Amino acid sequence: MSVDPSAFVAGTADIAEDASIRDGAKVWHLAQVREGAEIGPRAIVGRGAYIGTGVSVGADCKIQNYALVYEPAVIEEGVFIGPAAVLTNDTYPRAIAPDGSQKSADDWEAVGVTLQRGASVGARAVCVAPVTIGAWAMVAAGSVVARDVPDFALVAGVPARRIGWVGRAGRKLELDGDAWVCPVSGDRYVEANGRLELGMQHGI
Repeated sequence: MSVDPSAFVAGTADIAEDASIRDGAKVWHLAQVREGAEIGPRAIVGRGAYIGTGVSVGADCKIQNYALVYEPAVIEEGVFIGPAAVLTNDTYPRAIAPDGSQKSADDWEAVGVTLQRGASVGARAVCVAPVTIGAWAMVAAGSVVARDVPDFALVAGVPARRIGWVGRAGRKLELDGDAWVCPVSGDRYVEANGRLELGMQHGI
């Protein structure tokens, strides 16, 4: 395995020989990082978490205890995945074929979940592939996401539906005239056609 000298890997973690752990990353007790996976700079993989084959985890991500990230998930930088959250990879899961024979990896085509920059997935939430969680969006704990989530959207429920907007600080935005405002940063966002964008005066 390729482990940067500044990275930390617990002695009880299970790291594949060709996995890569980048500078400043931390992989904790009982976590498993599969073949060809890459843990980006300063990313944290919690106790008992699973990172599937070939998955690339971006810089500064936090993957909490017992989260399951199945390939071919795409995890961009700054993503938070809460405890025991699941990113699935099989649209039509079956253990056996119609004739009763056991199915193998060759009998299905993996589909993945994409988590874009700064997105957050709450504890025990399930993201059902194929689905994309937009940049800075937030999935509430216990939700089941079965369709794409726009940037900055706050979604909750089973199935998950948008219940508001969140800013880059993670707080629910408040409507002020024709703009949505972050109560923490003061950033102003503009909504159009069911999507939200940060005001041009702030940049992205």
